[in-house]
Parts: sequence; C-alpha cells; structure tokens
Amino acid sequence: MSVMPDQPLVKVEGVEKSFVHEGRTVPVLKGIDLRVDEGEMLCIVGPSGAGKSTLLHLLGTLDLPSAGQIFYGGDDVTTYSSARLAAFRNHSIGFVFQFHHLLPEFTALENVMMPGRIRGEGKGALRERAEALLLEVGLKERLTHRPGELSGGEQQRVALARALVMNPRLVLADEPTGNLDTTTGRSMHELLFGLNENRGTTFLVVTHSRELAGQMPRVVHMRDGRIDSDEKSPRRNGS
Repeated sequence: MSVMPDQPLVKVEGVEKSFVHEGRTVPVLKGIDLRVDEGEMLCIVGPSGAGKSTLLHLLGTLDLPSAGQIFYGGDDVTTYSSARLAAFRNHSIGFVFQFHHLLPEFTALENVMMPGRIRGEGKGALRERAEALLLEVGLKERLTHRPGELSGGEQQRVALARALVMNPRLVLADEPTGNLDTTTGRSMHELLFGLNENRGTTFLVVTHSRELAGQMPRVVHMRDGRIDSDEKSPRRNGS
C-alpha cells in the first residue's frame, strides 16, 4: 500500500451495508463518507446500533460493503479477491478487540509472532521483532507466560503487540479498554497515544469511553447508520 503525499491513507465513499434478517433487509450503514490521513488518531463514538463496529469490520476488510468503495492508498480494496484481501489484511492492518482473542496454549511471545508465522516468515527476525514489541508495551518479564497467567491489562498489551508485529499502517481497535478497570484502561490509553507519537501508526478506535474520546484529536459521531458529526480538537486537552 503506497500513499501519495496528498492522498489519504483510507478513503470511504458512499459505503452502505445491509443484512438480511428473517427475510427482511435491514440497512445498517446508510452512505458513509470518511477520510483518514496517515498518522492520524481518531475515534468513532455513538449509541449502540449506530453502525460503529460494522464500519470497523468493513474498514478491516473482514466484510465487504453492500454498496460504495473503500480505498487504501488509492486502491479500491472492495474489488480484491478473497485471497488478495486476506494477504492485504495480514500485512497492512492490525486489529485490537475488546476480547483479546489470544491463543491460550501459546506464550505471549508466540501469540505476538502468530501473524508472521501465518504469513510464512522465518522465526529469527520475527522473534526479534515480537520481543522488541513486548518490551515496548511493558511486558519484558512476561514473554514466556501464557494468557491464563496474565492480567487482563497484560493480555490486552499482548494483543496490541500482536496487532503491530507486521508493521501495519493502520490499527483498528474495537473497545480496546472495554473490559479493563479504570486505572488499567488509562494506562492503555497512554500506550496507544505513545505508539501513535513514536511510530506514526494510524489508530482508528471505536469506544464508549468518554475519557478516551475526550483525549482524541478527532472524534467521529455516528447515529442511525450515518456520520452525524466529524470534529477535530486540540490533542489531549491542548497538550
């Protein structure tokens, strides 16, 4: 994915998504237009049922829109084959979910290495990259621990390191602190901001956390399957 100087990292044009339920077509997204620039950090907020997670799944190429186009670096990924989409997703997009989805039989290090192993990378360089990421997220002493031996916050940090191991341009996070206590959630917020600043990684976060949304430099409000507002504000209370 190559991005020209004035080209957005992601561009969504007229995206609609409907599902069929009990023989009836239910529209969930009703014409979404969105631009995300390289290095941005933004969040999507809105009431339950607004279409936030559906939009995130489409941006992550985990599903395709019913109508409209999604461009990454100028390429319309909605035209890709399933195999090409899977390869693109593995290399270009990182995911962090509310439920970390770590594999319980593997160590923290092995979990972080998993996307690279799926891609067929050799163990040496991949292991070095995974160890460096676990160190970066504060888990130097937890490399050989399995998920069941880690706290909720530690498990989410492993999931974040896993999302970054392929050096994606974009990380999509769906309620990344939803299952964490307030103190651990704040620590995760700071980690996300730090990674954005230090690595230049683009983060798009769906959240119900007013605290996290209040720190974001850009907040997109959704309602009834549409973007209700798109606001930019000084980063983290003017800092």
